[in-house]
Amino acid sequence: MKVAIFTMFNGLDRTYSLVNVVGEHLQMLLDANIKTKLLVSECCPDSDRTGIYLDKRIEWAKVINTVGGEVITWYDYSQPKGEVHETFYKEVDLIAKDLVNKLSDIDVCIMHDIHFLGWHLVHNLAVRKAQQKLQNVKFIAFTHSVPFNPEPNSKWPFSARYTPMPKTIYVYPSQCGISALAKQYNVREDNCSVINNTLNLLEDMSDEVKDISKKVDLLSSDILIIYPARLTPGKRQEKLAALAGSIKKSSKKSVKVIFCDFPSMDIKSESYKNIIRELGYSFGLNSEDIVFTTDLGYPNGFPRKGVLELFTLSNLFICPSYSESFGLMVLEAASRGNLLVLNQSVPALEELGKNLNAYFMKWGARNFGFNTRETYYPSEQAYYEKHSQKIVNLINNNSIMNSKTIIRQRYNPKWVFENQLKPLLK
Repeated sequence: MKVAIFTMFNGLDRTYSLVNVVGEHLQMLLDANIKTKLLVSECCPDSDRTGIYLDKRIEWAKVINTVGGEVITWYDYSQPKGEVHETFYKEVDLIAKDLVNKLSDIDVCIMHDIHFLGWHLVHNLAVRKAQQKLQNVKFIAFTHSVPFNPEPNSKWPFSARYTPMPKTIYVYPSQCGISALAKQYNVREDNCSVINNTLNLLEDMSDEVKDISKKVDLLSSDILIIYPARLTPGKRQEKLAALAGSIKKSSKKSVKVIFCDFPSMDIKSESYKNIIRELGYSFGLNSEDIVFTTDLGYPNGFPRKGVLELFTLSNLFICPSYSESFGLMVLEAASRGNLLVLNQSVPALEELGKNLNAYFMKWGARNFGFNTRETYYPSEQAYYEKHSQKIVNLINNNSIMNSKTIIRQRYNPKWVFENQLKPLLK
């Protein structure tokens, strides 16, 4: 399969929102290993290409936008009737001929705002003419502005803005606009589809986070826990794994724990990792639920900038640490919108947690001049089960945290591609 995106961009300034939307669609198609061609105006400078637009897998095609060496002027033909400029139909013929040439190897052509906008009327008619020679090409027409009721007295060619094209599916970014979209183009609602705009949270993150995102799914889990700490029994990673397993088991939610770890002299890393994994498994986690960044190519620790970025994706921070003098990672997690679950037995964590409205649990701890040890009745497992549902409820009932999780899971490019765009390409 080969897909074209037809935009007529004259530039690629990211402040223009449609440039970002098209960039997301490019990323979706390329991530799915679909051959992709991008059609832009011949006036679009190569020097404007940044980000995804620099990807060498994109095949660029520049659509004619000059006649006799003069740049074609796009007139806004939003009115229902009137006269077009003298060279209008000559421009239609030239653009149509160019489109036939550039779309002849394409299976699906995705158009952005070509059909309805008044200044794209010349391209609207050019596409219609080209379609006569592109019998095997399927078209998907995105409308990014609010649909209008058709002008009842509109005359051709102005009425082309409200007239359906053959072999075309009409797309709007929100479900609420589908009825209006169908009315605007005089098509049935089942000939219209929703493809939401997306937020690619990973796009502007560091190379290290992008790297691990290729190895680990950072977006799909209901509960995502990040714990940056030295791999030592004093940081109690195994207690975190156990509680995470209990949360998964009691709530039926998917859970992923990413330990941003680095070695210590206290214990051999692989030995302690096995302890953490085995306890996590016994409480309900699976092998894919536990990740160590030292296993992902970062043997000496994951960069702090990357940790802070991961905290923007996570929604739960658990710190069962045996001893802390302050707890900077608590501030880091809280500042990125995570629910805090802290060891109340550690004085510094209790002090900080009270200021930050944390949820407290108790594990053994080093105090000032003495140590504490917790005994759980009837069992440690029962203790975790008691708190697990409370923790999940706190996340679910926090509107900001809940929104953060939904955006990560539901409005990322992969989800939108798999559930909304990909079905239309078949």
